[in-house]
Amino acid sequence: MPDPHLRAADADRAAVAAQLGEHMAAGRLRVDEYDDRLARAYAARTYGELAELTADLPRPVARQTGPAASTPAPWAHHGIAHAGSWGGWSGGPSRYAAWRNWLATAVIVLTVWIATSIGSGELLYPWPIWVIGPWGAVLLAQTIASNRRDDDEHRRLT
Repeated sequence: MPDPHLRAADADRAAVAAQLGEHMAAGRLRVDEYDDRLARAYAARTYGELAELTADLPRPVARQTGPAASTPAPWAHHGIAHAGSWGGWSGGPSRYAAWRNWLATAVIVLTVWIATSIGSGELLYPWPIWVIGPWGAVLLAQTIASNRRDDDEHRRLT
């Protein structure tokens, strides 16, 4: 793990948040404990602050196979598993889950906008664009970057 006084990145905070969610789902954290730790994770500035949030929890188990499986997860001995950018955005099921969440949110906000427009009798300002537009742009950029990383990794391994 990097020195505890060094600044943590958004990806580090998101990775700890994902790890806390897994521990809550496993029953190691109560909902109120999870909420408190999650708020502290996103407010954390340093690796030391992040490490405190998972110090009393078991380390994550590496789920990789092949040559990379023998390499321990970075910072695993301090309870922080760096799972790629944006808390596990490295492809696979999480990539599709992010798009499903975006789509579900888009449907909800568009439904609310349409219902309020119909209820008012006039076409209201299209505010859902500010919810789904930037989020969709970020997801698209991450998908493209992830696909490029996957291609680079495939070329490197072959």
